[in-house]
Amino acid sequence: MLRAQAPAPAGPPQAGAAARKIGTISIRFIGIANVSEQIVRTNMQLREGNDFDPAILDRDIRSLYRTGLFEFIEIKQEDTPEGRVNLVVEVTPKYRVSAVRFQGNKQVKSRRLQDEVTTRANSALDERTVKDDAGKIHEYYQKSGYNQAQVSYDIERDRATGYGTVIFKIREGGKVRIGRINFDGNQRIKSSTLRGKMETKKWGLFSWIMGTGYYKDEKFEDDINKLLDYYREHGFLDAEIPLDQISYDYPSKRRMVITVHVDEGRQYRIGDISIAGGKLYPEALLKAVVAQKSGSVYNPTKLDKDVEALEDFYGRDGYLETRVRLVRKPNVATGNIDLEYQVNESERFLVESVKIEGNDNTKSIVVLRELLLGPGDVFNTVLMKRSKVRLENTRFFEEVNTTPESTNIPGRRNLKISVREERTGNLSFGAGFNSIEKGVLFAEISQSNFDLFNRRSFFQGDGQKFRLKFQIGSQSSEVLLAFEEPWLFERQLALGFTVYRVSSDYNSAFYEEVRTGGEIHLRKLLFEYVEGTFSYTYEVVDIRNIDPSASAVFQSLAGTHTTSKFGLQLLRDTRDRLINTTSGSRLEFITEVAGGPLGGNTDYYRLEARAAHYVPIFRFQTQVFGIDARLGSVKNFGESIDVPFYDRYFLGGPQTLRGFEFREVGPKDSFGEPVGGKSYGFLSLEYSIAIVGQMRFAVFYDAGFVNYPSYDFNPANYNDNWGFGIRMFIAGAPANLDFGIPITTDKINKKGSQFNFSFGSRF
Repeated sequence: MLRAQAPAPAGPPQAGAAARKIGTISIRFIGIANVSEQIVRTNMQLREGNDFDPAILDRDIRSLYRTGLFEFIEIKQEDTPEGRVNLVVEVTPKYRVSAVRFQGNKQVKSRRLQDEVTTRANSALDERTVKDDAGKIHEYYQKSGYNQAQVSYDIERDRATGYGTVIFKIREGGKVRIGRINFDGNQRIKSSTLRGKMETKKWGLFSWIMGTGYYKDEKFEDDINKLLDYYREHGFLDAEIPLDQISYDYPSKRRMVITVHVDEGRQYRIGDISIAGGKLYPEALLKAVVAQKSGSVYNPTKLDKDVEALEDFYGRDGYLETRVRLVRKPNVATGNIDLEYQVNESERFLVESVKIEGNDNTKSIVVLRELLLGPGDVFNTVLMKRSKVRLENTRFFEEVNTTPESTNIPGRRNLKISVREERTGNLSFGAGFNSIEKGVLFAEISQSNFDLFNRRSFFQGDGQKFRLKFQIGSQSSEVLLAFEEPWLFERQLALGFTVYRVSSDYNSAFYEEVRTGGEIHLRKLLFEYVEGTFSYTYEVVDIRNIDPSASAVFQSLAGTHTTSKFGLQLLRDTRDRLINTTSGSRLEFITEVAGGPLGGNTDYYRLEARAAHYVPIFRFQTQVFGIDARLGSVKNFGESIDVPFYDRYFLGGPQTLRGFEFREVGPKDSFGEPVGGKSYGFLSLEYSIAIVGQMRFAVFYDAGFVNYPSYDFNPANYNDNWGFGIRMFIAGAPANLDFGIPITTDKINKKGSQFNFSFGSRF
C-alpha cells in the first residue's frame, strides 16, 4: 500500500512560487524494529534540505516496498512556521528469519531439503513464500517416491527481537513400491504393450539400480499422456483415460496397485486419398510418395511425415518453397477419414551463394567441402538436409542449421549455414588403474579439428586429426604420435600416419615384449557409410628378458624381429555415435599380408571379419541390445615355418571374454602358458539401460574359441561367461566396470569370476 499524508492545500500554487524545502526526516518503527534507520534512509532519494517533490516521495515509498522488509509504509508531512515540510516515515517491518529447520525428515538430509526452499536465514519472513516452500518440499518427496509424504509448517515469532524461526514439519511415510499396474477397458491393445510405453514400472529385480518401481505423480501424469499419444498413433482418436477413474489400492502399507481405466473408442482408418494443386507432377506419382494408403490405420505422426515427404519430393528438384497442407475429411458414410493433400507449388530455385556464420575457429573450406550442393546448383532441399548431417558427423560443431535465404535475384536463394562450434581439443593427464595393471600414469593431448600451420588459432580449424600420448604403468609403457589429413589436396582422401613404441610384460610371466613401429594409411569414402583403407606398417618386435624356464615357443623367438605388411580394410558404419551407441551397425573386413616382397622376418596373411549391430529396445531409459561377432584366421607362407606367437589370436580380458583373465582362453604350452592360436571366433551379447546421465547398467554374455590350426573354426573348445557392469565417463573418457562369471572353462582357466576395469578414448 502506498500512502503519503499531506496537509490540505491552501490554494493553487502561484506561478513562479519557490518549491518548499524539506526540514527533518524522522523514522518511526511500528511494532518491531529489526531494521536499522540507515537501511530506510539508504532506500530513499528525499534528503533533508532538498526541495520537496511529491513524485520523488511516491518513488521512495515504492523503493522501500521493493526491499521486501516492510509490511506497511506511510510518510506523513508536517508544515513548519519557517515554510519547510518535515517528513515522518512510519514503517512496519516484517519479521526476519532467524533460522530454517526441518523436523521429521529421516530419509532425506536437511541440507538437501534446504536446496529446495527459497526461505533463508536473515531474509524477510514472508508467509506466502514459506507456504510455497512447503509445497516444493512435498513435490520433492513425491518425485523421490514418497507419495504418502505430508508437509506442514510453523512459524515461531519473537516480538522482542523481530525474528522468527520457520519450522517445516514432515511426515515421510516411507516409499511405496508399485506391486502391479493393471488396465481395464482396453480391448484392442494389450496391457503388456501399454505397460511397455510407461516410465512408471512395478518394482522389479533391478529397480534399486534404475530407480524405478516407485510412484511419482509427475512421471505418472506424463505416462498417461504417452498412452493417449500411443492410442492416437494407432487410430484411436477418441481414446480417453479419465484421471478420476484411476484407482490406487494398498494391499499393504508399502505396496500399491494401480488400475488404469481406458475408454478406447473406435479405431479410425484412412479412406480416399486425393491430391489437389499438383501440376508439375502426375497425381499418381505424388500418391506414390505418400506412405499411408487407403485402409491404413489413421496415424497422425505418419501423416505428418507424408506431408514432409511430399515437400521433400518437390524440394529435391528445387521447388523449395512448395507447401503441402493436409485436410482431413471425416466420411460419415464409410466411417473413415478421407485425406486431401493441398499442394501450393512454388517456382524453381537455384543456389546463388553459400553463406557461413559461426565458424570462429574452423576454416570455411572445412564447412564447404562437406556440402553436397553449391552455387549454380538446383537448390535441392534433400541434399541440404544431408549436408547438415555430414557437418554434424564431423563432430566439430555443437549445433548446425541449414536454411534457404532470400535474395534480390528472382529464382535464386542463398544457402545459409549457421554453426556453433564445440570443443574439439582435449588435454588430459593423471593416474589410474585397470584390471591388468595396478597403476598407470598418463598424459595425452588430442585435437580432432587440428591445423598444422595455424599458430594464431592454437593449431585448430583445418579438420586434421592429431594425437600425442604418453603412458607408463606398472607393467607397460607407451609413446604414440598420430596425425591425419582427411582431405588430401582438397579431395575426399585421407592420409595419415602413426608412430609408436609400446613396451609390455603383462602378456606373459615368461618374457617382455617391445613393439616399435610406424603406420601410414590412405582412406577413401567409397559409398555412403562405406569407406576403404589401405595401410602399410613397419614394426620391430623385441622379445626380451625371457625366463630360462620358458618353453621353446618363447625361447626360439628371443631377440628382435621385423614385420613389414600392408593391409586393406572395408568398413560400413551406420552407428548413431561411436560411444554409447544406441542404433546402427558396423561391418568390417580386414586383410593383411606380411613379408614376401615386402621384406621382414615374417611371412603371413590374415583374413578377419567383424560385425556389430545395435537395436534400441524401448525409449524408456534408452534400453539397447547389442551384438558383436568376430571371426578371423592367420596363416604363414613362404619361408616362415609358423606364425610367431606375438601375432596370433588370444581371448580373455576386458575387451573380449570378460569372465577370464587376460589372454587365458586358447592354446597353451606344457607349462599352461597361453601361446595363441591362428583361428578364432567371438560372440558377445549385451543389454544395457541408462541409469543417470551417461551412466548405463549392462548385462552381457560372451563366448569364444581360439584354435591353433589356420582356418579351424570348430567351436568345440569354446569358453563362455556371463556378467554385468557399468558404463560411464571419467574425465571425458569412456570407462567400463565389468564383473564376469565363467560358465564353460578348461582345466587351466577355471580361476573363478573376474573384475575388469578399463578406460580409454577413440581417435
